[in-house]
Amino acid sequence: MIDVPTTVDVPLRTDEQGVIRVGETRVTLLTVVNRYRVGDTPEMIHQGFPTVSLADIYAVIAYYLAHQDEVDMYIHKIEAEAERQRQEYEANDPKAAAFSMKMRKLLEEKRKSDEA
Repeated sequence: MIDVPTTVDVPLRTDEQGVIRVGETRVTLLTVVNRYRVGDTPEMIHQGFPTVSLADIYAVIAYYLAHQDEVDMYIHKIEAEAERQRQEYEANDPKAAAFSMKMRKLLEEKRKSDEA
C-alpha cells in the first residue's frame, strides 16, 4: 500500500533581495505563474526552464491555485515597483525614455500585425 503524505513541500524560497524563487534555481515564482497564466502547460514551462523540475512546477502551480489572492498581490507589488523604477530611470535619462517609447511602439505594432 502507498504511504500517503499529509503534506507536500512547496519548493519556494525567498532570496536576499526578497524575490520568491523556485527551489534552488534562479527562476522566480512570477515567471512560473505568468507562463501558466498565458496558457503554458507545466511541461511547456519545464521545457523553457529545464533547471526547474516538472514536479516543482506542478507544486508551484498547485500552490498558486490554492493561494491565488496572496500570490496575485505579491505579483502586483513586484510589477508596481518595477514600473516605478522604470519611470524613475526614464525621467533621469531622456535617451532611455526615447528608446523605451520606440520599443513599446514596435511591440504594439507587432501585436496588431499578429492579430490581423
